[in-house]
Amino acid sequence: MQLNRLSVHQLSELLKKNEISSEEITKDYLQHIDQVEDDIKAFVTVTGEDALAQARSVDEKRSRGEELSPLAGIPMAITDNICTKGIKTTCASQILYNFVPPYDATVTERLKGAGAVLLGKCNMDEFAMGSSTENSGFFNTRNPFDLARVPGGASGGAAAAVAAGEAAFTLGTDTDGAIRQPASFCGVIGLKPTYGYVSKTGLISHASSLDQIGPITRDITDLALVLNVICGYDSKDSTSVSVDVPDFKKNLVCDVKGLKIGLPKEYFETNLSPEVAAKIQEAVRKLEELGAVCEEVSLPHTEYAPAAHYIISSAEASSNLARYDGVRHGLRVEEEDVLSMFKKTRSQGFGDEVKRRIMLGTFVLSTANYEAYYVKALKVRNLVRQDFDQVFKKYDLLLTPTSPSTAFPLAEKVNTPLAMYQSHIYNIPVNLAGLPAMSLPFGMVQGLSVGLQLIARPFDEGTLLRVGYTLEQSTDQTRPEPALSR
Repeated sequence: MQLNRLSVHQLSELLKKNEISSEEITKDYLQHIDQVEDDIKAFVTVTGEDALAQARSVDEKRSRGEELSPLAGIPMAITDNICTKGIKTTCASQILYNFVPPYDATVTERLKGAGAVLLGKCNMDEFAMGSSTENSGFFNTRNPFDLARVPGGASGGAAAAVAAGEAAFTLGTDTDGAIRQPASFCGVIGLKPTYGYVSKTGLISHASSLDQIGPITRDITDLALVLNVICGYDSKDSTSVSVDVPDFKKNLVCDVKGLKIGLPKEYFETNLSPEVAAKIQEAVRKLEELGAVCEEVSLPHTEYAPAAHYIISSAEASSNLARYDGVRHGLRVEEEDVLSMFKKTRSQGFGDEVKRRIMLGTFVLSTANYEAYYVKALKVRNLVRQDFDQVFKKYDLLLTPTSPSTAFPLAEKVNTPLAMYQSHIYNIPVNLAGLPAMSLPFGMVQGLSVGLQLIARPFDEGTLLRVGYTLEQSTDQTRPEPALSR
């Protein structure tokens, strides 16, 4: 039995029946990481000894008959901008190459409390700024379906780890589609929860009003199990929303009859690959066959969303990253005076993409440009949100492609930042509006995974799970598997 290809709920059942131990599962994952990591490079840090100690602790609790979470003893990984006490958290940046947090992020605490076993920290685009994980300050991660292609980004390491069988599930962060786009490229499921549903305490922010932590899994049941643990109010997070968290397993129902699904025409008109479009239409026909009503809708301000997002996210990034100055933690380049030390530390510590966004953010927040750029971008954000509000008065869900294309070759877009940014064109409006959205694999094009994006009303993750589960149970299109992982 190849344990690292089983789902979380399958592993959980084996553990519950005492047919296997968490230590055995963890050893299997660590062995598999040793076998494939030189090719994939999904991890910045692997915590093998700690993982085995955690697994043994869970096994001891199980042997005493303690009641345990479905995630207890399950190996997982976390992207490297989410704090882990006593374990390096670098944001894949040279400026934080040696930073060891003194505390856990709230999501880390909740997963540890559920007994999940932390295998390590995943590679990413530096400070979550990028679309291919080629902006990591350390190394490139590769796509398990084709090692010559990108895994997507910024959470490319987290998506690649799940696809390659290096973790049963992972957590990533999504500022502009950075969970959903890599999930699409790597043939796994990625969900960006409603803004405020999952605590951001302990997340090293890129853009505070846009960032959200979310899970990456192999199937919808696993997604529900992880959401049950990480969702919920956190008094330490000023953006956290106090709402009741349902049991997401109750949404695992194979039924979409009568569901009204909107197809935003703007998402099917811009730079969409014909092969990807054909796969998305195939999914639409399947949902209609199963009883859903699918109709074209319009989100008229979609075309302005990328520019508004780039301005807002860069402005917030320039403010958030001002703290990295060589004084308190991370890299420090010694110089004769303080100002020179600041300059040299930031110049050597930050990569090109981070510098680009800091400069743009500083520009748009300057007195001369604030009204012309930043204030207008905020107005566009409101218009984008209003577009969604209008559509959701009539429709239960929206269905779009996750990305205009399948995974592109390494280095193809690295020197064209705007082209790189366009790979998130269908994801960005969701972050501006704070909505929940999920990428679900739906078929293959020339050996590469295609992603289907579902968007719901605020705090209606349950409908995303219901539709995803229906497609998963009704087709053979949602579980692609790279040859590397077998």
